[in-house]
Amino acid sequence: MVKLAAKCILAGDPAVGKTALAQIFRSDGAHFQKNYTLTTGVDLVVKTVPVSDTGDSVELFIFDSAGKELFSEILDKLWESPNVLCLVYDVTNEQSFTNCSKWLEKARSQIPGTSLPGVLVGNKADLASRRAVDSAQARAWALGQGLECFETSVKEMENYEAPFHCLAKQFHHLYREKVEVFQALL
Repeated sequence: MVKLAAKCILAGDPAVGKTALAQIFRSDGAHFQKNYTLTTGVDLVVKTVPVSDTGDSVELFIFDSAGKELFSEILDKLWESPNVLCLVYDVTNEQSFTNCSKWLEKARSQIPGTSLPGVLVGNKADLASRRAVDSAQARAWALGQGLECFETSVKEMENYEAPFHCLAKQFHHLYREKVEVFQALL
């Protein structure tokens, strides 16, 4: 049994539901806060995630980041050396989806020359009548960027765990690859 630790950056525009996603995940669905204040800087959420089909687990240190450019310099320091990325947009806000390119570039710039595993999460899927971002469009973009794609509704507590379980599995896979390379050297 191996317990790994991974730094996870939670990124996206303001008010897309990053904090709600992190909080409901940490509380196993028990805590949906109706009112949130703007995250200033970074909040840290820590949770251990079992990796399916193994006895291993990954402790995710989820850095819930401010979405405002105002806090950009703070983010540069706190985003150093991420292991995985959770990129969040609001399915009712096309600009939040478009800005994912900028957030992805910013996160990847923290570890040049290294791949950054991650997921794209379309939140607020319960607001179907107000949808502005097509699921197929988001999936295609994510695939092109090497990201897994999910849709969630934190409010309805739908699919909020899946992105984090995917991140844990991705990180565990990288660990296994490194172990295999190391064993091949012996």
